[in-house]
Parts: sequence; structure tokens; C-alpha cells
Amino acid sequence: MECIFCKIVNKEIPAKIIAENKGALAFLDIEPISDGHTIVISKKHYKNLSQCDNETLHDVLDLVKEISQNMQDSSLKPWGINYLSNEGNIAGQVVMHFHMHVIPKYGKEEGFKIKVGNKYLGDINKIYEELKTIKK
Repeated sequence: MECIFCKIVNKEIPAKIIAENKGALAFLDIEPISDGHTIVISKKHYKNLSQCDNETLHDVLDLVKEISQNMQDSSLKPWGINYLSNEGNIAGQVVMHFHMHVIPKYGKEEGFKIKVGNKYLGDINKIYEELKTIKK
């Protein structure tokens, strides 16, 4: 497998690792969109959040929370933080290994920005009926 994040976990390529726990690893993004932009990955290879087991998902989110608290207590002093995980090419996922971005915000027009497009919205009642009946 040629997964760059697996190579980071296995220490085959260098990364600016800032924290880790049993199931997750956090490192600085090499193409940051703000100071402190961090990527938190599962140590075990999962393609995306939907495929991730619950224990690993908890490890990733625990590390996301720890990183966020450390950022807020650091000299960076972000005004806010965006949390992001894309799933699939169409959603912007580039590396097909479950990861979350922790992106500090220092100004409204800096860092991560959300552009909303709602061209294909269906009837909310029909969508509600469809989703409320989903069973495991």
C-alpha cells in the first residue's frame, strides 16, 4: 500500500509529530492554511470516518480535543478552530486514509472558509422520513 499517512505512522517518512495516543497520531500539515494547522490520523488504515471502528474514532477525537486545547493555551491564541474531515473525492478528500484537520482561525477572512451551495435540496420532510428509519 502506498498510503502516505501509513508511511508517517510507520516512521518511513518524516513528519512534525506533535502528539499521539494509542490509536491516533497528530502532525503539522505540510501545506497549512493557517499557523498550527494540524492533521490527526488513525494509526490503523481506514479509508474514511464511516469505515472507522468506534474505538479508533474515539482515539482520534480525543487527540483532536487535546490538540485544540493545547492550541488555545499556546502563544498562537486562535480566535476559533475549524474541525474538518472530508469523505470521498467529491467532498475534497485527497488522502484516502481517515483524518481530521484541526484548523486554527485568526481572522474571518483567513484560513478555512466555508462556501455554501444548496442547488439540489429536496423536501426536508421526505429526507427526514428517509433518514429517521435508518437501522444498523
